[in-house]
Amino acid sequence: MTANPKGSRDHVDRLRDQWAREVPDLDTFPMAVLGRIYRISNLVRPSIEGTFAGFGLDRGEFDVIATLRRSGPPYRLTPTELYTSLMISSGGLTHRLVRLEKAGLIHREPSPEDGRSTIVELTAEGRARTEKAFRADMADEADFLAGLMPAERQALEGLLRRLHLEIEKRLSRDD
Repeated sequence: MTANPKGSRDHVDRLRDQWAREVPDLDTFPMAVLGRIYRISNLVRPSIEGTFAGFGLDRGEFDVIATLRRSGPPYRLTPTELYTSLMISSGGLTHRLVRLEKAGLIHREPSPEDGRSTIVELTAEGRARTEKAFRADMADEADFLAGLMPAERQALEGLLRRLHLEIEKRLSRDD
């Protein structure tokens, strides 16, 4: 049985108990952390996607317009800058750009520096919708964290940041 200071048990505790019974010599502690991160992500995903759908966007489309919005005025990036930032293929980006352009949230124009390339710019409607969707998303996500005290949220943020940086460093060494 896995230790739990408050006595409440969750799905990951039950999985670890099953593995402890079946493979008692294996330390399943990594599941206690990474399994919970994965499970939490899966649990909140439908709500986040529902928020974006309320603004006529899917999560991938929101990622594109949010990247443009975060870039600051004039809210313009090249497709290469976008797909590199989003860590997606150029083909995946093209599909999103077509849908966003049809919706009037972005427009594309030839690059003045390179006639073979384009510039993707957020429209005024795109800026407004991005901000509204982001505000709604942050309110929704804040509700998920409401069960934690402010100090607990800060501690969790710091630990997750440290874990994130350590994993990135480890993975970059493996390249």
